[in-house]
Amino acid sequence: MFKYQRPNEQSYAFLPLVNHPEKNRYGDSIETVPEGHELRGKSLNINNDDGIGDNANRYKQHGFYFTADNCISCHACEAACSEKNDLPSHIAFRSVGYVEGGSYPAYSRLNISMACNHCDDPVCLKGCPTRAYTKFAEYGAVLQDPDICFGCGYCTWVCPYNAPQLDQEAGQVEKCNMCVDRLEVGLKPACVSACLAGALDFGVIETTPENRTQLETTIPGFPNSDITHPNIRFQQTKSLPNEMKRTDSMPIRYEKDLQGEYQSKVDEKSQAMQWSFKKLSTRENPLVVFTLISQLVIGAFILLFIGPKIGIATITATSNPIVWPLFLFALISVQTLALVLSTMHLGKPHRFYRAFNNLKYSPVSREVAGIAVFYNFLGAYTCLTGLPVLFTWLPDAVLSTLVVVTGWGATLSGLAALYFMHAIYRIPARPYWNHWSVLNAFYGSMLSLGPLLIGSLYFLMAMLVGENNLQVLNNIALIIAIGITIELLGLYAHARYLKHHSGESQASHYQQITQFGKTYWLRNILLSLSAISMFAMSVINFEINLALIAWWAGCIMIIIAAVLGRSLFYALVIPTTMPGAFFWKNKGFEEHARESGLASRTDAGVLINAH
Repeated sequence: MFKYQRPNEQSYAFLPLVNHPEKNRYGDSIETVPEGHELRGKSLNINNDDGIGDNANRYKQHGFYFTADNCISCHACEAACSEKNDLPSHIAFRSVGYVEGGSYPAYSRLNISMACNHCDDPVCLKGCPTRAYTKFAEYGAVLQDPDICFGCGYCTWVCPYNAPQLDQEAGQVEKCNMCVDRLEVGLKPACVSACLAGALDFGVIETTPENRTQLETTIPGFPNSDITHPNIRFQQTKSLPNEMKRTDSMPIRYEKDLQGEYQSKVDEKSQAMQWSFKKLSTRENPLVVFTLISQLVIGAFILLFIGPKIGIATITATSNPIVWPLFLFALISVQTLALVLSTMHLGKPHRFYRAFNNLKYSPVSREVAGIAVFYNFLGAYTCLTGLPVLFTWLPDAVLSTLVVVTGWGATLSGLAALYFMHAIYRIPARPYWNHWSVLNAFYGSMLSLGPLLIGSLYFLMAMLVGENNLQVLNNIALIIAIGITIELLGLYAHARYLKHHSGESQASHYQQITQFGKTYWLRNILLSLSAISMFAMSVINFEINLALIAWWAGCIMIIIAAVLGRSLFYALVIPTTMPGAFFWKNKGFEEHARESGLASRTDAGVLINAH
């Protein structure tokens, strides 16, 4: 039992003792661990108190209950949460947004108060590379340790409910902790106790609190509960219009289907095609560079290693003893730069080594491991073949074997690393990314950018020695054309998928052809023209001047298209997040606040530097 009591609390703030079913609606046990389990009877050591709460339901899955009919959007729940957790103005573990529909006088507004839902299948826990998340037996709480977190923000990508909050100022993620310290002394969370209108409640999941009749898992604006099996239940009985719209800048609306459920749809607002180059710059700019450079380096190495084995002439250690080591060390240097940029993208770059902590579940950990293995194999292969004088003490047979092993090791680990890299983006909560075309784009870039670098080097070497026979570039140009074609086919399939998938997908496509429309079509046209240019080079023996024009024009178009395409990849994604409000959790207002200088006021709740 805890050493302190709370005698002055009101009766509505105490957790009731209730009966509950054995399983929830998803078939998961409400008992978090069985009787006698080793996890039972342990202290949570809150504030260094070794006491153990005596709540009879301590090992039952708890959750929130929200009655939308009652919520008056007073934000008392937000205030109580922020005060208890001493949060800065730009962070809120619980926030209130709303959707609205109809027209005056038949206008309706639906408020939604949302925090972490402490899911049965927490995707944040599986996605976190540092293992900063734990699902506790006590109350079924999903807790996160900001001291372990290194600020990659991946949990904020995978969570459909915008529960984890990346504090870019502190360089770490934090989120709702279910107020387990209050639960241990029999009290409901602070947000629930502060609710003025009785809209929020809390208790063992699948039980019906007082003054409630519904235990629904859907409400307009709430993402598909199948993703994580969240522990929140809704009640909303008042009649709503068939269409509800968000007031934040997300082009999303919610439309009632034949079953009476609200489905997300694109909210098309009149908007002409624009360039929007400024909006291509996002917090993920380092990832634009990292992914493109990694694909370039892996593609270049694979062509160097495998090309001669399949009859494609490239530079070799034997025929180009000076260029060979210089080029390989250049690849290592460029990959090192990419790794440094991706590390500096973290909130706490000095904790980068924690990225390996969750290889079992996290695609981020697997990608980092894959790139690290490739990097080391590439380094070993470079030293063995580029600096053979250092290994004269090795028998020739051993040296040859090591060259083969490190070469194939770099090839296979590079391909695996790109697969793991693509897996990072297969996120149900971000439908724009959740498509096989991401794999197409990454391998397509590998096949175009890597050979592009090799071909350009070969072209320059040939020109320097006055070599006019550029027949060797035909095969390289064909590989590049194939890579671009693969990417184009994926982009075509992706556009079709976006048009017919969820509302968030449709909204991303809508922004793709309107707000970023001119940039989008420029990328597509450049890719198409460069594919034509490279196919032409692969089948036609151009005279040297024409070859020069075709090759370098193709190179410029491919590089511009790659940068634009990867920037669009990060700028266009629209998550299945909860609706914001007009001023709060609204990207449009945040942009306005930064442009107008309003962000300099701490009470605006907007950081001046978005990145």
